[in-house]
Amino acid sequence: MADLTDLATRLNDANALQNLSPPVQTALFLGALALIPAAVVTLTSFTRIVIVLAFVRRAVTSQEIPPNMVITGLALFLTLFTMGPTLEDIDARALTPYLEHKIAGTEALQRGTGALQKFMLRQTRRQDLALFLHMAGVTALKDVSETPFRALVPAFVISELKTAFIMGFCIYLPFLLVDLVVSSVLTSMGMITMPPVLISAPLKILLFVLADGWHLVARAISVSFA
Repeated sequence: MADLTDLATRLNDANALQNLSPPVQTALFLGALALIPAAVVTLTSFTRIVIVLAFVRRAVTSQEIPPNMVITGLALFLTLFTMGPTLEDIDARALTPYLEHKIAGTEALQRGTGALQKFMLRQTRRQDLALFLHMAGVTALKDVSETPFRALVPAFVISELKTAFIMGFCIYLPFLLVDLVVSSVLTSMGMITMPPVLISAPLKILLFVLADGWHLVARAISVSFA
């Protein structure tokens, strides 16, 4: 009898959200919208992309060109592009069945979370995941898919940060060589008082354009998530 009572309680909890009045559901939906920026930053490829693009702008020494709005917009649409297969999986397995009333909201949430978890696990380094599993006190997992989100999310974020900084270093290096060459030439000519950036900045922009830099950066970012 107790088991039947527990089962009934769980079913009531699972259907509680669907039984709420429309105004309450609307209020909960609007409240959830406030969490979307945090979710985009911590659960998707946005962090890696926007940091790499920021490194590109800093390496070219173009000050605030492109503007922050352009960098953020490009990062957002590159995020949608790189997350395409995952978003399609979430739509096919969770969103569409839920909208067609084939599955409950809790099951749709579990399916969507599972698809997102696969993407995050694929991009997370083992040592980063092991660190947070150790600090969370999780000693044994039957399968990696059982990784708790409280350990997966921070491990994924620091893995993305490390990858972004590695890519940023590789982008920064050739432009640093341009600065060194220009500085050496100016010193050898006795033009010590002239700031090297006045000469190196146009050269770096020219080098970036001739190498079709934005094409290469976009391709490198997309391939890094393959």
